[in-house]
Amino acid sequence: MGSETFRIGFLPLVDAALPILAHELGFAAAEGVAIQPVRDLTWATVRDRLLYGHTDAAHLVAPLAIATTLGRGRPPVSLSVPFVLGLNGNAITFSIPLGEACGLGEGLGDPVALGAALKQVAAERRAGGRRLRLGVVHRYSSHNYMLRYWLAQVGIRPDEDVEIAVTSPPFAADALAAGEIDGICVGEPWNSIAVDRGVGRIALASAQVWRRGVEKVLALTAATATERPDAVAALVRALHTAAAHFVAPGTAGDSAAILARPEYLDAPVDAILRAITDRIRLVPGGAPIHYPDFMFQYREAANFPWRSQAAWLYTQMVRWEGRPFDAAEAAAAMATFRPDLYRAALAGSGAVLPGASSKLEGALGEPIAAGSTQGRLVLGNDRFFDGRAFDPDDMPGYLAGLP
Repeated sequence: MGSETFRIGFLPLVDAALPILAHELGFAAAEGVAIQPVRDLTWATVRDRLLYGHTDAAHLVAPLAIATTLGRGRPPVSLSVPFVLGLNGNAITFSIPLGEACGLGEGLGDPVALGAALKQVAAERRAGGRRLRLGVVHRYSSHNYMLRYWLAQVGIRPDEDVEIAVTSPPFAADALAAGEIDGICVGEPWNSIAVDRGVGRIALASAQVWRRGVEKVLALTAATATERPDAVAALVRALHTAAAHFVAPGTAGDSAAILARPEYLDAPVDAILRAITDRIRLVPGGAPIHYPDFMFQYREAANFPWRSQAAWLYTQMVRWEGRPFDAAEAAAAMATFRPDLYRAALAGSGAVLPGASSKLEGALGEPIAAGSTQGRLVLGNDRFFDGRAFDPDDMPGYLAGLP
């Protein structure tokens, strides 16, 4: 196989769009690389294929790249993340009975008010001998950490007041329909498919918990990043071009049609198109509502791998594992994100390149101009719903202040 070919593992999710579009629309070929998408159904399989050399790179949940580097649950293998494939784009979907029990209206829930209602239902269910069971897509997923962050901030103790189980995204609607789980935090189009099937209703968008929260990334082994620097740079440029195309006016219909194909998402075009255009149908048969930036792409250097995002994910990992903070581990977690590779690939292009590699996360309520080495960088609202900011330079202090 030529050194310019990348077999890229992915799960059937809307945020696998960039490698798929880079392949289908010729952006990869224009950079002299070939992409071979490899479809899987679980994140564990995507990771294993990458580690055993069956693929060269992967569409991966960001925390799993960090957990793999740190050797959580298996021998450590250093991964590198030179590119972020998307921010936000997940939702929390309740079963129809849970939505009714929590008094969900026609619109998206308010994180605080809905949290209070859910807390009461969870207490009743626990007293009755069967705790609420909420599904996430992997133990080391942003979905798990976003859900837990929200629950803990509203006074619901994950693993005590509610049970958290792992469910593969394509089977989330089936699990809701079978009554195996009461709610799911999953990426699109699987929330929409649960709604369209009449078995779920969308309660919150993940952007309501942490706006601009990091989601999927392009991951490869650190060895591949070292051995194939020119090919990796070409791949990053192809993905960046695909991201610009993805948000360009008038492209959503074509993108949705490509993603809907059996070899990619194998899902209804309409459900995919809604996610791409920030329109979400919350209740079965309802008219879609417009939720701006539901899934965030390209703008504001959205594809830049901020090391502070990796640092936040690491704090959540130790928080929920009950481990002490470890400065050496934190440094290794942050080093998984490779802004240096992103900058090297896109230097001299039209891409906006942030000057810093870390930032205060969750501190912006209004758009603000930020330092850049190339282009003009404006960063938008990145708030956590509880107003708490994260300083990557004081992770122990941050952890000490969490409930």
